[in-house]
Amino acid sequence: MADEVRREWFEKDFYAVLGVPKNASAAEIKKAYRKLAQQHHPDANRGDAKAEERFKEVSAAYDVLGDQEKRTQYDRVREMGRAGFGAGFPGGGFGGGRQGPGGYPGGFRYETVDVGDLGDLFGGLFGGAAGRRGGQARAQRGADLEAEVRLPFEDAIAGTTVPVKITGPSQCRTCKGSGAAPGTSPTICDECGGAGTRVMNQGMFQMTQTCPRCRGSGRIIETPCPSCGGTGAQRRTRTLQVKIPPGVKDGARIRLAGRGEPGGPGASAGDLFVVVHVQKHPVFGRKGDDLTLELPVTYPEAALGANVQVPTLNGGPVTLKVPSGTPGGKTFRIKGKGAPRKNGRGDLLVTVKVDVPGRLSREEKQLLQQLADSQKGSPRERLDVS
Repeated sequence: MADEVRREWFEKDFYAVLGVPKNASAAEIKKAYRKLAQQHHPDANRGDAKAEERFKEVSAAYDVLGDQEKRTQYDRVREMGRAGFGAGFPGGGFGGGRQGPGGYPGGFRYETVDVGDLGDLFGGLFGGAAGRRGGQARAQRGADLEAEVRLPFEDAIAGTTVPVKITGPSQCRTCKGSGAAPGTSPTICDECGGAGTRVMNQGMFQMTQTCPRCRGSGRIIETPCPSCGGTGAQRRTRTLQVKIPPGVKDGARIRLAGRGEPGGPGASAGDLFVVVHVQKHPVFGRKGDDLTLELPVTYPEAALGANVQVPTLNGGPVTLKVPSGTPGGKTFRIKGKGAPRKNGRGDLLVTVKVDVPGRLSREEKQLLQQLADSQKGSPRERLDVS
């Protein structure tokens, strides 16, 4: 619905809504959105209408600023408004208001804006050439939703399926989203021919106006659905089974197409994005597609060499040969025992940590003293820089 989009873009400062400067990076915009969305999410503020409205406002702002193409168009529209082009908005487009320089309405300064650029801009914003005579109206797609899940480290590596609860608008079960009562169907609007808009000629411009009869939907519902009142949606809690792929990383976003909020009658639903948070493991760490592990060995094992058992998250323990004279901090690579990836698995990086006992028996002290007495020189001699 072109008029509504145009008016909102001229009136609302989406940067202020998200609390970021106009030159904010994409990462800064995303971070601000996620913080505000989590703070005002309806699930965390049940029954709070103001929080729900704020959540919708934040989502609408991110829908524009989070898309580079939309953000560029939005910035151009706002800049034109500051230059005087939008002085006639929102009080009726170009038709109302005072006459500006050169006889153009709304204070349009022809020397600062190229007419060709205007056609390209508004064509991109409102879905095609000005007027869009005939054809079908562009249905309003449903909003995207975001949910979060927390997984144990092992489940993130192996993959799993988790339930995700979402409370909000869902497709009406009675009319299946059409908005029309069972046994009836929406009809094409006879006033706009299904386009959802009407053309207004304003001098050298052609602007579109939302059809007052169908309110931009291009359809008329003579007998609204008794369950949803013609909206095609009902508010309820639904549980989705979300499949988490093996090897998912902390912070990953999984997209479920069409599982977000339903669109207007006849329109497609938005998407659901599930953000994954992976809990830390007491033994294993992760570096990209590789897993990491600190392996404690005794001084005799490091000095004389040994075959030691190493735990894994893939197929049980494996044997690692520690060569004689292995220093603490040395890392060994065990192939194919890391996290799953597109072509196979990563590796397990095992770092040796020489375990020094805190308490020794008398016999152990005597043996170590004999070893110390038998050694010639000191390794600290290598630190001599004189």
